[in-house]
Amino acid sequence: MSGILVLEQLLNSLQFGLMLFLLAAGLTLVFGIMDMINLAHGSLYMVGAYLVATIAGASGSFWIGLAGGIAATVLVGALLEYGIIRHLYRRDHLSQVLGTFAILLMANEGVRMIWGSQPVPLAMPAALSGPVEMLPGFSYPAYRLFIIGVGLAVALLLYLLVTRTRMGMQVRAGASNREMAQAMGANVRRLFAVLFAAGAGLCAVAGGMLGPLLAVQVGMGENILILAFVVIVIGGIGSIRGALLGALLVGLVDTAGRTVVPLLFGLLMGPSAAATAGPAVASILIYLLMAAVLFWRPRGLFPAHG
Repeated sequence: MSGILVLEQLLNSLQFGLMLFLLAAGLTLVFGIMDMINLAHGSLYMVGAYLVATIAGASGSFWIGLAGGIAATVLVGALLEYGIIRHLYRRDHLSQVLGTFAILLMANEGVRMIWGSQPVPLAMPAALSGPVEMLPGFSYPAYRLFIIGVGLAVALLLYLLVTRTRMGMQVRAGASNREMAQAMGANVRRLFAVLFAAGAGLCAVAGGMLGPLLAVQVGMGENILILAFVVIVIGGIGSIRGALLGALLVGLVDTAGRTVVPLLFGLLMGPSAAATAGPAVASILIYLLMAAVLFWRPRGLFPAHG
């Protein structure tokens, strides 16, 4: 495998991993602090992508669509938390799974009623539609580089918010010991609402950024939700640092698996086996990674201390 191809696949894995991090960051805080299993998290990713595509189509500007879609999804998340989610906080995990799974199904049907069953187009900005020559003989899509830049900027912003602000201190305290944080005066109800709405906004960022690369369609949140749960299990529940590292690892394994495994199958078993078994084995590698991490570090790589 040439060095150019390796570099391209590393950038692809970085881009995919950072978008997974945007989903996993909100999910790990909701799970770690609220002790809330939220299967509707992927629906916020889907709704965010649809809202970004709709506003972008109406305004004729991707940037207006992205900003408006994020703001609208934050509002949707806040209303969802106020109307339904907060009533599930003190319920057992089975009730939370059933309740949020019902929200997921209703969200899919609601999106189908509003936007129809066909994918909604979302075009990338014209200024970022071409390639950028990074090295002599190697060009990479400008839009994917933009996604990497946004993902790194959001990761840095989240790190500063969690480690340098009063609310971040409460978030870290809640992830370690929720009861003690509440006893020390943290406004847990407000913290929960802000975290849930912020997580919805991060979902919209991921959905809006990936929309031009993937199809904006009904049910797009389910598969990526599974990967987001894998990320937080690998990284450690309640840990932003763990979510980032877990997302980068999953992105690397997924991209490398989809590139290397079919090549190996093609060399060893022929092109037909590479076309059928290669992608299946590549997808299994992520879960093998999760199993290996859980074997050596049952609480994940960087669990919130408690």
